[in-house]
Amino acid sequence: MRILVTAGPTREHFDPVRFISNGSTGQMGYAIAAAAAQRGHEVVLITGPTQITPPQVDLIRVTSAQQMYHEATTHFDGCDAAIMAAAVTDWRPKVRHASKPPKTESELTVELEPTPDICAALGKVKGDRIVIGFALQDVDAHNKAEEKMRAKNCNAIVMNRIEAMQSASSTIEIKVEGQPWRESITLDKTQSSRVIVELVEELTVRNA
Repeated sequence: MRILVTAGPTREHFDPVRFISNGSTGQMGYAIAAAAAQRGHEVVLITGPTQITPPQVDLIRVTSAQQMYHEATTHFDGCDAAIMAAAVTDWRPKVRHASKPPKTESELTVELEPTPDICAALGKVKGDRIVIGFALQDVDAHNKAEEKMRAKNCNAIVMNRIEAMQSASSTIEIKVEGQPWRESITLDKTQSSRVIVELVEELTVRNA
């Protein structure tokens, strides 16, 4: 099987120096890519900026959500499944300045617009292929994660908590389309990644 994995944060610049981003380290996405490769799958890893060493897979580095959208929608054509573990920045500045604006005013107003929805774009064209979404939730977590799964047409969604973003371990809950929530599990990200890859394998067999 050939699996596309997204990982890490994206950066949305409003000038050459400053940007909007988040605290994702990319650890989970990289661990998923490594686990999939260890289980004999071909892997395309599309990663935002991180400080960790990537596994030995086909690697595509990007910075912005738009770049990740382009690479994911391009490479998904040759893949059997996608695991959308990247923490894509939801908003980007409407205007990107060519140079760093001088600090001449006491306030700087930045107008934002939504970034492209990568997971929804793949869900729209997936056909019989598998798309696994991720939901980082804190309030009304199960309902919001289920809404996200339906809106993006995912086969399943992996939910974790905000505190997992900077942690070596995570508590994850998995919801498969048409099934109740599976029991939550707390594992290090290497172990969690194996569970997620096994989920893709399970759903692929079910869809065959």
